[in-house]
Amino acid sequence: MSKQFVPVEWCRNTTIYEVNLRQYTEEGNFAAFREHLPRLRDMGIETLWFMPITHISEKGRKGSLGSYYACSSYRRINPEFGTFTEFKDLVAEAHQLGFKVILDWVANHTGCDHEWTLQHPDFYTRNEAGEFYDKHGWEDVIDLDYEHRGLRKEMIDAMQFWVEECDIDGFRCDMAMLTPADFWYEARTCLESIKHLFWLAELDPLDNSAYMEVFDAAYTWRWMNATRIFKSDGAFNIYPLREQLQSYKDGLPAGAMGAWFTSNHDENSWNGTEYEKYAEMALPLAVFSATWNGVPLLYSGQEIPNHKRLAFFDKDHVEWSHGTALHGFYSVLFQLRASHPGFSTSWETNSCTIIPNSVEHHVLSFARIHGGEAAFIAINFSYHLLPEVEIELGECSTGVKELFSGKKIESVSRFIYSSMEPWSYRIWIKQ
Repeated sequence: MSKQFVPVEWCRNTTIYEVNLRQYTEEGNFAAFREHLPRLRDMGIETLWFMPITHISEKGRKGSLGSYYACSSYRRINPEFGTFTEFKDLVAEAHQLGFKVILDWVANHTGCDHEWTLQHPDFYTRNEAGEFYDKHGWEDVIDLDYEHRGLRKEMIDAMQFWVEECDIDGFRCDMAMLTPADFWYEARTCLESIKHLFWLAELDPLDNSAYMEVFDAAYTWRWMNATRIFKSDGAFNIYPLREQLQSYKDGLPAGAMGAWFTSNHDENSWNGTEYEKYAEMALPLAVFSATWNGVPLLYSGQEIPNHKRLAFFDKDHVEWSHGTALHGFYSVLFQLRASHPGFSTSWETNSCTIIPNSVEHHVLSFARIHGGEAAFIAINFSYHLLPEVEIELGECSTGVKELFSGKKIESVSRFIYSSMEPWSYRIWIKQ
């Protein structure tokens, strides 16, 4: 398996922030969100992923406001959020501040009263009774039929509309594995002639390898589930986690990236916040997500930190009144990603390698290296205080500085020694 497309250069080391516009502010609109742009840029966010902003169907609507993922049009803006011009201006301002903007694209299904049900009823699959339906049993959406060539053209035209009219920079493709891989190939081939875009798939690449010939990055669902089970089972040793990481290393084609996360709109609303799932493991996992090979995904409010499950179909806004206690934490991580050669250079010239330590059943230690520059990361995934953990730095060892504390060690030989509190983390930068 090999990638068929060259990823756009800026995506190789980006940081992605999911915007749940409805719940982001009390107003829940474009204008109110724009006020957060400078703060997010200062925190080191580089890519804004907007959940769907299209008009939501009335028929079958869940709750008082309905699901973002049940659209009635692929081109009309949800008036709850504002106007088309306001979104276009928001994208322009985001670009001026240095952001990239990607849109959530739902290609597998539409809402039950989508305009195509009248204009192109042949675009949909039907059950034995001849009715529109969704084969997964979702009550507010109906499935599209990708055997129909006309559907493919209309869908690509709709995607092209947002690229040309709003100058967006890519797509996060919802449940991408439910839409045929050859459609995504066709869509990307067409849109590449207009703009070089970033393509993020909501699927696990280990379960859907053929899709990685098209997509630049994909969700690491298996890793997320493995870490949740590891924590709930008592966090006895990290060998299953290391095996999972090896699976991704072996299973991803050259140039494809894993997207690492602890929360998103589905996880938060249906399975709980990262603190419900991971408790004290949440921040160590955030450090991992930002420093392992791939791209980190952050969800609205994780920088507060948010301990609240947000309603999905009704208004339930994020509480920002207490400030953003983790702003500095994420700034440190994302500045490292943006500036250090071990993160900011291409896949071909840097490496992410597990390095030995003396407590390998609890501590994950690895290095990000480019030429003579190196960053060394150690994370204690355990409930135990670990005195004098020995971590082998190898040939890259000279003087180092720990990133969070600022503590310098003027010279080291081949090893560094560090006491590690339960669920603690260290990042040493070669001086």
